[in-house]
Amino acid sequence: MHFFTYSSEMSPSSWNRDVSQPPSAAAAGLDVIALGRRVRHLRKQAGLTLDDLSAAVGTAPSQLSLIENGKREPKLTLLQHLAGALNVSIDQLLGAEPPSRRAALEIELERYQRGPLYESLNLPKIRVSSRLPLDVLEAQVGLLHELERKMNEQVATPEEARRANGELRAMMRERGNYFPEYEAEAQKVLKEVGYTAGPLSQHVIADIAAHLGFTLHHVGDLPHSTRSVTDLKNRKIYLTQSQRQDHDPRSVLLQALGHYVLGHETPKNYGDFLAQRVATNYFAAALLLPEQATVEFLQKAKAAKEIAVEDIRDAFAVSYETAAHRFTNLATKHLGLTTHFQKTHQSGIIYKAYENDGVNFPQDHTGAIEGQPSCKAWTSRAVFDVPDKFSAYSQYTDTPSGTYWCTARTERSAAGEFSLSIGVPYQHVKWFRGRETTARATSNCPDPSCCKRPPAELTSQWAGNAWPSARAHSHLLAAMPPGAFPGVDETEIYSFLQAHSGS
Repeated sequence: MHFFTYSSEMSPSSWNRDVSQPPSAAAAGLDVIALGRRVRHLRKQAGLTLDDLSAAVGTAPSQLSLIENGKREPKLTLLQHLAGALNVSIDQLLGAEPPSRRAALEIELERYQRGPLYESLNLPKIRVSSRLPLDVLEAQVGLLHELERKMNEQVATPEEARRANGELRAMMRERGNYFPEYEAEAQKVLKEVGYTAGPLSQHVIADIAAHLGFTLHHVGDLPHSTRSVTDLKNRKIYLTQSQRQDHDPRSVLLQALGHYVLGHETPKNYGDFLAQRVATNYFAAALLLPEQATVEFLQKAKAAKEIAVEDIRDAFAVSYETAAHRFTNLATKHLGLTTHFQKTHQSGIIYKAYENDGVNFPQDHTGAIEGQPSCKAWTSRAVFDVPDKFSAYSQYTDTPSGTYWCTARTERSAAGEFSLSIGVPYQHVKWFRGRETTARATSNCPDPSCCKRPPAELTSQWAGNAWPSARAHSHLLAAMPPGAFPGVDETEIYSFLQAHSGS
């Protein structure tokens, strides 16, 4: 999982700005609500009425009222006239800090009322004026702040996470796990840095970062909850310098750049967060295994009836998992093959899954597959017992939904040993290496008699005579980590950026 953060002085919406152009007032994004409150405060401080100030700057009182209420953005010439009439500099007029506590509360209430949370409540808006009592203003802002906090907590529940993940998987299945918009962005970046062919080297990836306006910094104190941290204020990407990591450092960097190229903004909910993660993972894979070159490679392999995930891995110098994921992106669109992918922990729990070939993955009532136990007869479980860990293990499995052929390998990480398997329905197996396997199994899942219920002979011997002390899975009782980026401590992130910015 990749996380990024950004400075409060640069919003993600500014990520799409051409880095070759100097920032302008418009590009920086004028806060019209804060500006309006500051103009009103300075006008009253100077003892001027709306009519007085409008006469001094040569604009109608009604237009000035719209500016003070944050409903119109003044042109630069009018800003200069306002600064002169109020006897302040442009910088003071555009200052970041509200001029008073009341002004700060007015700005916050106005922002809440213009936001999606307030809109969803279908409540009438309060007119924010000097006649609104301070205690009412404080109460309204406090209530909205607490409501927002409660809504964030509600969103960050395991049930919501599973539901969002199920919806995302359904969308991926519908599209055959192929996203042309991400392919196009990846191809554009490769063309701009002059990439022609071959595995994407660290040097070329550094060129991509530099082309996009970022410098790379490897540090030893990267916050433990992150793989990378992006400082948008100073256009720096921080990566770990540790050699012990479970993820390809090229992918981690490309995912960080993906947030920039794809114009991501702060996730609105957990579903948005998951969708962004899928997008950046896809973008990184599309750079490491470019569409045209990978499709040509796969088409040649299909013609020779020798498709093999390990060959994709070796040809493009990526991990087996990345190669398997990339195969699912391109198999349906370019090869006409439906397929499924599964990443399963040695305990039997499914960590990742994708299918568009009708395979019957276990799932809960929300449609979530992750966290469910895989059938013990499947290739993804059988591979753990195979002595030969060097070669891929292939197996046919007869299931209620048909016969599937799967190929799998195991990989070890800090979280334990995992199997990575790719499978296809029987009618597609003729295109794959390993189809000659004689290994075969039968799965009747989700029928409990398949592998979830002990055999009758064992039950008769041990039922009532066994008392296991179960390992406590405390994480099952915990809610999803709150925040826009689940599990990330913002204080830790901001402290890290502050320490490395030299401020």
